[in-house]
Amino acid sequence: MLTHIDENNNPKMVDVSAKNETERKAVASGIIKMSREAYDIIKSGTAKKGPVLQTAIIAAIMGAKKTSELIPLTHPLSITSVKTEIEELPEIPAFKLFVSVKIKDKTGVEMEALTGVSIGLLTIYDMIKAVDKGMQISEIQLESKSGGKSGEYFRC
Repeated sequence: MLTHIDENNNPKMVDVSAKNETERKAVASGIIKMSREAYDIIKSGTAKKGPVLQTAIIAAIMGAKKTSELIPLTHPLSITSVKTEIEELPEIPAFKLFVSVKIKDKTGVEMEALTGVSIGLLTIYDMIKAVDKGMQISEIQLESKSGGKSGEYFRC
């Protein structure tokens, strides 16, 4: 039986009350590819809407914190830390966003990390779309997770 479906075939939130609280961490990443012009504007800090990367970092943190409001049946979590890192990929040109989320709770935090990446990258798109509507967001993926019954996972 699926965990998010009850005996009457209706959606339900999984009951995690019997699980132990453990420290859990998840790291996700994603890439936004763009034109050289858009990349250079972001790097130079001259985007008309303001500081693109700094705003994307704030958006990523907010996205992680709001995951239970956006993704049905996810549990609201007491997040203890959200960290971000943006890697510049000038040869593509692109930016790669990493979001790391930590909690001490009864359920995993992968969705929060993945949502943070998605919202952060969408913010970059929104802030520079006047220059490049052809940007591509791709490769949103879980990089690693730790804690909980299923243990550790590391992308190879």
